[in-house]
Amino acid sequence: MAVVAATVAETIGRTVEGLGYEFVDAEWLAGGLLRVTIDRDGGIGLADCEKVSRQLTHLFAVEDVDYSRLEVSSPGLDRPLKRARDYRRFVGAEARVQLYAPLAVAAGRRRLRGRLLDVVGDSGAERVRMQLVADEESVGARATRGGRPGKQMGRKVETTGGATVEFALADVEKAKLVPELNFRRGAKE
Repeated sequence: MAVVAATVAETIGRTVEGLGYEFVDAEWLAGGLLRVTIDRDGGIGLADCEKVSRQLTHLFAVEDVDYSRLEVSSPGLDRPLKRARDYRRFVGAEARVQLYAPLAVAAGRRRLRGRLLDVVGDSGAERVRMQLVADEESVGARATRGGRPGKQMGRKVETTGGATVEFALADVEKAKLVPELNFRRGAKE
C-alpha cells in the first residue's frame, strides 16, 4: 500500500465532497489499483460508487493522474477513523486504536479498544477521550498461542476495561470502528 500524493488526495477529496459524499481515504495498491473510499449518512450503495467512479475517471483524464484501475467503495463495517470529524461523528461507537507509543494510563499499551466519548481541543491539537473495554483476547489471566486453548504463551495480559483515557489525535497510528452486528431478527436496540 502506498500513500497517495497530497495534491491528488486533495483533488479527489474536493471532487467527492462536491458530489455530496464524504471522502474517507485514497490509497495505491499493487498493479496500479487506486482505491478511493467514500461514505455518507445512510450508507453507500452501488449507484453511489458508480457515480463517483465516472466523475473521478473524467477528473483523472484532465489532471493526467496515472493509474491502471480505479475502485470506489464504502468504508465497510470496520470503518477507518482518520480525522477529528470521524471521531466526532462516531462518538458512542466502539473503536480499536493503535498508538505510536504506549499510553502509561492504559497499563503501557499501544493498542486500545473502547467506546469513543468525546473529541476536545482546538483544530490541529485535538484530543480523544475513550472508555476502555476488555478485549476478547484480554479476557482471562493469560493469552494463548494462536488463539487455541491449551498451550499458553506465559505472559500476563492486563485488562484495563472501564478506565477512561485521553490521548492526542496526532498520537494515533491507525484506528477503526469495531463492527457491531445484531443477527436477531426484529431485535430492538
